Amino acid sequence: MLRAEVKEKLIQIVGPKNLLDSQESLLVYSYDATPNYQAMPDAVIKPRNTQEIQEIVKVCNEFKVPIVPRGSGTNLCAGTCPLEGGIVMLFTHMNKILEIDEENLTVTVQPGVITLDMINAVEEKGLFYPPDPSSMKISTIGGNINENSGGLRGLKYGVTRDYVIALEVVLPNGDVIRTGGKLAKDVAGYDFTRLMVGAEGTLGVITEATLKLIPIPETKKTMLALFDSLEASGAAVSSIIANKIIPATLEFMDQSTLEVVEDFAKIGLPTDVGAVLLIEQDGPREVVERDIEKIAEICREQQAKSVQIAQTAEEGLALATARRAALSALARKKPTTILEDATVPRSKIAEMVKAIDEIAEKHQVEICTFGHAGDGNLHPTCMTDARNQEEIERVEEAFADIFAKAIELGGTITGEHGVGVMKAPYLAWKLGEEGVNAMKTLKFAFDPNNIMNPGKVFAKETKKRVVVQR
Repeated sequence: MLRAEVKEKLIQIVGPKNLLDSQESLLVYSYDATPNYQAMPDAVIKPRNTQEIQEIVKVCNEFKVPIVPRGSGTNLCAGTCPLEGGIVMLFTHMNKILEIDEENLTVTVQPGVITLDMINAVEEKGLFYPPDPSSMKISTIGGNINENSGGLRGLKYGVTRDYVIALEVVLPNGDVIRTGGKLAKDVAGYDFTRLMVGAEGTLGVITEATLKLIPIPETKKTMLALFDSLEASGAAVSSIIANKIIPATLEFMDQSTLEVVEDFAKIGLPTDVGAVLLIEQDGPREVVERDIEKIAEICREQQAKSVQIAQTAEEGLALATARRAALSALARKKPTTILEDATVPRSKIAEMVKAIDEIAEKHQVEICTFGHAGDGNLHPTCMTDARNQEEIERVEEAFADIFAKAIELGGTITGEHGVGVMKAPYLAWKLGEEGVNAMKTLKFAFDPNNIMNPGKVFAKETKKRVVVQR
């Protein structure tokens, strides 16, 4: 519960309607999309502008009250779960598209703008914002920036970080800084823009963002390639890239995922194959036609049992929509669904997927795997029941083995979901204790009172590194 003095100061800043502390309000914002994590905040606050955020932060810094910036709560690493109480900061009032600059190819937005709303707005101008997290219908730009969200188009176009060119940020002491600008080149000092992207709200509150746009692709084609084995699909991915073709989308689903997605979407996906690749290419019509034909040829050379090219835009959209629905489809199977995102070099995809299957069998848990094959970002997804403590322990051991294997193959513990709470115990596996300590030094320099999203990224202790035995 907030101290009366703190509550009164915050009400003076935002007004009584924008400070919520009823049990119902607190419960709604006590969790995010991450299973098994929940903690009640002391209050929920809804600022209307940057100046109000400044004043809120100053009060919280003075009284050492934690602040958890929150978008739509779709993140999967418990990054917006208020584990240490304090206030959850919402941006429902700060949801405007401030400018679409067609001369400089940029869009400037407030953090509460829904990702798909912004994408639709710029596409009406013939412009294109490529990052496309699967949650884009409800996720916010501020949340995308805090987590450095990826998406299906990451192989060709990159992730959120690659499109953020300027930010307005309120620092933990209440100061406001503006980073970057509408510039192709800017090396004036440290790159605070890139530092804030993916910082998970631990270094400051993002209040405005300017994002780079590109011309909208002229056309797009979609294809589905079916393979009898994981190894064949992985070889096809490597061969496509080796032939110097970079598809807009190069997605992978294993047989278990296919069965569940088809049962959910009912669009005629095959369920009797070992794996499928969903491939999209966009750009000038002649380039797309040439690339799709070449990709089809490569897939056939790599023992694809079938290659189907969507005949209409609607058919292609249905295939992509089915892939985006994979998590929702899998979530219907068991009461608890845990989606992870171990990432490996794309040449190691087949080996990693095979290892995931072996690890699932070793721990006797059910894991389906899908993901962004083109950039090596796989999503092993476990269907379980949080009420079964013994099974949950086996699930945690399985994911620890998966993270260890990803690192062994030259990969990482997270490609796009963030560290938050879930991955914090494993961060030193990737960075080493020295790397984690360097991050802690930076965090303390920005936030000596540790008010910004405390308890995230840095675990109290590191998990013991395991050696995967198979």
